Amino acid sequence: MKLNLKLIILLAVISGMTLSCKKYLDVTPDNVATIDYAFRNRNEAENYLFTCYSTIQNMGPSNGDAAFTTSGEIYFPNTLTEATLGNREAEQGFHLIRGVQTTDNPSLNYWDGEQLGQPIFKAIRRCNIFLENIDRPKDLPQFERNRWIAEVKFLKAYYHFYLLRMYGPIPLIKQNLAIDAGTDEVRVKREPVDAAFTYIVSLLDEATPDLPRTIQDPARSLGRITQNIALSVKAEVLTTQASPFFNGNPDYTGFKDKDGTNLFPAAFSAEKWNKAMLACQAAIKSCEESNLSLYHFTSPGNLPTIPAPLKTVMDIRQSITENWEKNAEVIWALNPEFGLQSMAMPRLTNAMVQNMGGAPGNFAVPIGMAELFYSKNGVPITEDAGYDYRGRYTVAAAGTESKYYLKTGYQTIKMHMDREPRFYADLSFDGSCFFGNGQTDPENMLYVQARGGTSLAGPKDNIRVNVSGYWPSKLVNYQSVFGTEVTQSSFRMPLIRLAGLYLLYAETLNEVNGPTADVYTYIDKVRTRAGLKGVKESWTSYSTNPGKASSKDGLRAIIQQERRIELCFEGRIGWDLRRWKVMQDVLSKPLQGWNIQDTTPEGYYRQRNLVIPVFGLKDYLWPLKYNDLIVNPNLVQNPYW
Repeated sequence: MKLNLKLIILLAVISGMTLSCKKYLDVTPDNVATIDYAFRNRNEAENYLFTCYSTIQNMGPSNGDAAFTTSGEIYFPNTLTEATLGNREAEQGFHLIRGVQTTDNPSLNYWDGEQLGQPIFKAIRRCNIFLENIDRPKDLPQFERNRWIAEVKFLKAYYHFYLLRMYGPIPLIKQNLAIDAGTDEVRVKREPVDAAFTYIVSLLDEATPDLPRTIQDPARSLGRITQNIALSVKAEVLTTQASPFFNGNPDYTGFKDKDGTNLFPAAFSAEKWNKAMLACQAAIKSCEESNLSLYHFTSPGNLPTIPAPLKTVMDIRQSITENWEKNAEVIWALNPEFGLQSMAMPRLTNAMVQNMGGAPGNFAVPIGMAELFYSKNGVPITEDAGYDYRGRYTVAAAGTESKYYLKTGYQTIKMHMDREPRFYADLSFDGSCFFGNGQTDPENMLYVQARGGTSLAGPKDNIRVNVSGYWPSKLVNYQSVFGTEVTQSSFRMPLIRLAGLYLLYAETLNEVNGPTADVYTYIDKVRTRAGLKGVKESWTSYSTNPGKASSKDGLRAIIQQERRIELCFEGRIGWDLRRWKVMQDVLSKPLQGWNIQDTTPEGYYRQRNLVIPVFGLKDYLWPLKYNDLIVNPNLVQNPYW
């Protein structure tokens, strides 16, 4: 890895931009020759601040996000005749589960590649340039200087954290090298993961006091870092450090650098869970004192009265797709709009089928994900004593009792019946109702007709289904309309929302103290919004394993499934599966879909393999590019590559 400060300066420093604060996160740095110009006054220094933000704005859930594409929650076919994500390179992340990752040219290469238009290490060095020179502007008030320094320290911490989750041990770029640095200084080493976690937390602790608790002028500054964001990220960082992958992982006990230094801790530390618990507690306290709360849908005046079952569905859907300014649940989101609604949208009408460019709908949710959601009793369908699990693929007609979820009288399977509200809020499938796409009469909703794989009334080559038969319609705003013309109601995908923080706190509480009243309290906050009874009541009343919620191991499994359901498709679970060290188990079975070409329900509801995932121990961490190891002989490759 070659560190060239002159090149960094040329790429990073902004020249005379006059941009509104509203657009500050969209800045792309121009080439300027001198640092003196970049920090000659407050205005130029602020422009440079915005360049420090520029990389992070491309790090949200998308086709380039390591967690979003590799979790197995969404399958993307490799047989499409058109590159519906724009180009074939944009599909690479989804195909990593096929075992195509290489050390010659790694996919999603954030180490030194151009996945974000620039390597993350370059973004870190840009932050260092800012911190080294922000004392220069004479017209910058000290209180504002302190806030900007805090923001950049946070960004520097987050960039390191992103790399740490992907690569494990990383070099810590605490300061930029001098232009005349010698070869030995340039050839940096990878630091042990605990040293990296400690450094990241120290930056967050330094930043937090000088950040505002919340943004007071959202029209101008929404998206800039706050105390609530910094505290919540610290909670995620420490929980990641305490989790099995990074805390006494026996698979990495022999991972050393060339000097023999252990890069992973050999022993488990319970104290790490305690630190994570306290960090979650502090983040929740700050967020609640700032009046953040779980989202509940308020119908605008142009909508009819929403029946209770559908209201619960909208509470869940809109917790993701509501405008950030109106959504008190969102702790942190990035300013770019989520650009993949069309990939998650089911094809509901002939106009949508004919205009496939408007809604290609190629994000396919595997059957296994559909089975992950609970029964209506709030327990796994494999454990519900009253649920016909063996007969779940039996075809039956939907009854009137589920008319706000399923088209009454439609022939579907029992697995689609008697499920929890999040199942219907997050997924669209054959026979499911869809509130939105211009049709918002609860008594006359559009519904999916997916069987046969051909259009409702058009040419045979216009398909109306994706390859699995399930769409992640949680990622579609109900006000978006796809048809002959397309009108998308934009939203920003949350990176952290309060429901996720509650479940993170419950996880740490259980690891520290085992099942206690507080653990149930924070899980049940999320379950109540989802229309479910509390954990203890649900397992005691309905589960074939009623004692599961009363043991530490059992409650751990419940919390993990709760997070996988609540946060599915949001780009969070890919990181969770890695830190829990369960990704191999999750991807040990084929990803399956329905027999979409068959027109009969009996023929359609036959499982077929979409892909047999390839995921081994080596795939928990990304490989370093082979050429990087040649250029810098102090670097060591990740294990098993």
